[in-house]
Amino acid sequence: MQTPFERFQNRRLISSYFSVVVSISLVLFLLGALGLLVLNTKAISDRFKEQVVLSVYFNDTAKDADIAQLEKAFKLSPEVKSVKFISKEDAASMMQQEYGADFLDDVGYNPLEDVVDINLKADFVTEQFLDSLSQLQLQKPFISEVRYDQDLVHLMTSNVKRISFWILVVCAVFSVIAVLLINSSIRLAIYSKRFIIKTMQMVGATKSFIRKPFIFQSLKLGLLGSTLAVVGLATALYNLEKYLPELNLFEEPIHLLLVGVGIVLFGVGISWVSTFFATQRFLKLRSDQLY
Repeated sequence: MQTPFERFQNRRLISSYFSVVVSISLVLFLLGALGLLVLNTKAISDRFKEQVVLSVYFNDTAKDADIAQLEKAFKLSPEVKSVKFISKEDAASMMQQEYGADFLDDVGYNPLEDVVDINLKADFVTEQFLDSLSQLQLQKPFISEVRYDQDLVHLMTSNVKRISFWILVVCAVFSVIAVLLINSSIRLAIYSKRFIIKTMQMVGATKSFIRKPFIFQSLKLGLLGSTLAVVGLATALYNLEKYLPELNLFEEPIHLLLVGVGIVLFGVGISWVSTFFATQRFLKLRSDQLY
């Protein structure tokens, strides 16, 4: 039967282990979320870029053969993601459905033009490429106008690099904070056992023999904390995907796998390194320096 002092020591030990696991899991959860954000920044940016529409309008002199030939040329182009032709009749019908009135009765004719909407691949959605493509199409006599949202493209291209840079900076800062917090938690847990370490050393145990149980225990705590972080991150992503499916968070499962493995390796690795140096520090102390 345990004495009150032994029960007190066990409660302190469990509390120490619990604080280490919670510290590791919370810090690694935040680090994993930032890691996913870094990996998915380009994917999210590309998804928005590919929503930009380049509209090519045809004048009344355009023949069906000219339109079909241009549409086919765009479909075969490696820079183009998708092509959609909208006739002036279809455009009038869509406007009628949207506004609930037949505006053709007021003007007496259909003033709209046939149009081809083009979505480019993300790497080609730049102001330079879109401007050059627009100028090239305007040289054709049966094309009246080429339009795209120039302000939106400028905003995306100018801000993507800046946002990516600051995300990397924040990720680096959180990595340092993660190392410091995990290291501090483990050092405090080992500090409570400094007398046991010194006692084992005084009876002739080697340094590697003394370190082994502490490292093994820290590896288990690191694995438990990182596993909880992965589970928490997966749960958060699942709920986020359920309420915001347009984010397509599970579109790249390899990213999720990389982040999950990275969290586990980081948690276990930092736990091992922190425990090694913490036990090494107390092994070098004299008995009178333990108090």
